[in-house]
Amino acid sequence: MKLSEQRFIERIGRRAFSYDKYSGCSQSVLLSLQEGFKIGNEESFKAATVLSGGIARRGETCGAIIGALMALGLVMGRDKMEETDQYVRAVGVAFEVCEKFKTALKVEFSFDKELKSTLCKEIQEKIYGRSFDLNNEEERNAFLKAGGHSNSGCPKVCAVAAKVAAKEILDRKQASNKPYPALKRA
Repeated sequence: MKLSEQRFIERIGRRAFSYDKYSGCSQSVLLSLQEGFKIGNEESFKAATVLSGGIARRGETCGAIIGALMALGLVMGRDKMEETDQYVRAVGVAFEVCEKFKTALKVEFSFDKELKSTLCKEIQEKIYGRSFDLNNEEERNAFLKAGGHSNSGCPKVCAVAAKVAAKEILDRKQASNKPYPALKRA
């Protein structure tokens, strides 16, 4: 990987990290990728609002990986329902991105074991030693007290998701020989 690409990916990760201080992991990751790759629009950003905290703060699929997958879909998703070949290709890449995300989290946070899933609750347990019901105010405050939006918490998860997606998008774009204008500013 070229140094300019590495810097570009790191910048996207830093943006996702800093955006998560406002809460909203899915939007933090998506916005950093939208800005970096000049993809999507305000509607796609707005649609990600309710996906944070494991979908509506339910602890289900991690919002950071959802934001990453939304960006991936903006780049390689199908334009029409009938484009089943493109659907299959995109889902295959999305599966790979989820696996790379789990591996990258293990490395970033020094987990002793692989994650079994991309569930927010499982990621919370690995980082904080327990999961939290983010729809309960007392639990949400406990999450924040445990470092939920600190430099060693969920913002790092957002940075990981954004960097994994950025690398995948760059790799896919290079394979198609279509450079991104944003990369020139890295």
